[in-house]
Amino acid sequence: MDQIYSIYNQFLSYFPSNLHGIVSIALAVLIVIGVFKVIKREFIYLILLVVLLPASIPILKNVWESVSGIIKFLLSRG
Repeated sequence: MDQIYSIYNQFLSYFPSNLHGIVSIALAVLIVIGVFKVIKREFIYLILLVVLLPASIPILKNVWESVSGIIKFLLSRG
């Protein structure tokens, strides 16, 4: 699992730090679209999804941190 985190962090290092949240949200949207297409098509791909799902955990954690940071920022301004 640590290897997945390090690969994801290495991927994020290619982007400026202020874009990490946007990149994570975009990847999360792509994962959701992929899941929808997989479920829509065939069941055998659902098994592959279960195998690949742990790789999406760092992406979803980063998305949650970014969204919570945005919410905290917006609430502190008001």
